[in-house]
Amino acid sequence: MATVAETVARTFREHHGWVLARLVRRVHDLDLAEDALGQALEAALTQWPRAGIPDEPRAWLVRAARNRAIDELRRRRVADDKSEQLAWLDSLTRDAANNDDTPIRDDMLRLVFTCCHPALSPEARVALTLREIAGLETGEIARAFLVPATTMAQRLVRAKAKIRKARVPYRVPDESELDGRVPGVLSVVYLIFNEGYLATTGPLVRTGLCRVAIGLCRDLCELLPAQREARGLLSLMLLHDSRREARAAADGSLVLLQDQDRSLWRAEQMDEGRALLRATLREGLPGPLTLQAAIAAVHADAASAQDTDWAQIVGLYDRLVVLTPTAVVALNRAVAVAMHEGEQRGLAEMEPLGDALRDYGLYHAARADLLRRLGSAADARDAYRRALACPCNEAERSFLEARLAALDAAEA
Repeated sequence: MATVAETVARTFREHHGWVLARLVRRVHDLDLAEDALGQALEAALTQWPRAGIPDEPRAWLVRAARNRAIDELRRRRVADDKSEQLAWLDSLTRDAANNDDTPIRDDMLRLVFTCCHPALSPEARVALTLREIAGLETGEIARAFLVPATTMAQRLVRAKAKIRKARVPYRVPDESELDGRVPGVLSVVYLIFNEGYLATTGPLVRTGLCRVAIGLCRDLCELLPAQREARGLLSLMLLHDSRREARAAADGSLVLLQDQDRSLWRAEQMDEGRALLRATLREGLPGPLTLQAAIAAVHADAASAQDTDWAQIVGLYDRLVVLTPTAVVALNRAVAVAMHEGEQRGLAEMEPLGDALRDYGLYHAARADLLRRLGSAADARDAYRRALACPCNEAERSFLEARLAALDAAEA
């Protein structure tokens, strides 16, 4: 059973982004808002064990954080009568007196688009989103992306400084800008999920990051109901994540999709992903994320690897490569072609991608597998070695080393 402190911490994380968003709308200062929310958490850890979890914990945290921000601004007023801070104090005080009822989802949208503003680097957008929206601590984010905590702290400080210096507005983009800004937000969420689903190094899966990304996307679907690609992304992540338990053996080693025990796939989660996908497809032509969800759904629909409709998957990739003409998408299509038309055809599709993907381990691993199946042991060994020279996580490395060792043993 969870302790009261653990329950408080879980509740705090669940509501962190929403409460911070409400506060930032009034003070336009992430540091001040974060400090006030941190003090509200300290108060919760003291008061909730005695009085119990409030019926409306988010409202409690909003009030507590707002009161602490008011106290801080009053303290600053004594030393510095800056008109901007006086305006913030006046705004917060009016909120407290009038029981501000602005929809909190509007505040959340403002903060999401601020954290994912194009003025910030992609790395900063991801880090800031995890910190401010998901409520992860700096050390947690640093561990997830395998950098020192000091490096991540500096990245967050620079991102917030950039927001202040560039005077990034805390607002939802105008309708004329919204369609252009949403893909950037979704790409941040997808990057978070991908790092959790297939970690760059270390263990195979970081479940916490997958959970954070899915939760963020659920919020975005609620906040932006007209954005079909948000629902496409949620469907895609649910379908992929439903296979989590089957992706690794008991010893942590990688299990390829075609070898997975499909009874371990979470049927309820797959059903939710399929339902979202069907509803999205009924509304018009699919975008790139929705097409990827459709590909994942074909895999989910197959009772076994042998029953997979590879012709349909190739057709979906044909459409995806037009919308997203990247080498990685072309590689994934080539793998599907190999499954549908044979290894030689797949290798022919991969050949032109060699220069663009020379440092991409999955390219060399895919080539190695096709060469192995064709009986080209020497070429396969070379490709496996090139894959091992690229960054990979522990499970991938063990898998590749085992395949290489098996080829060596067969030649002995």
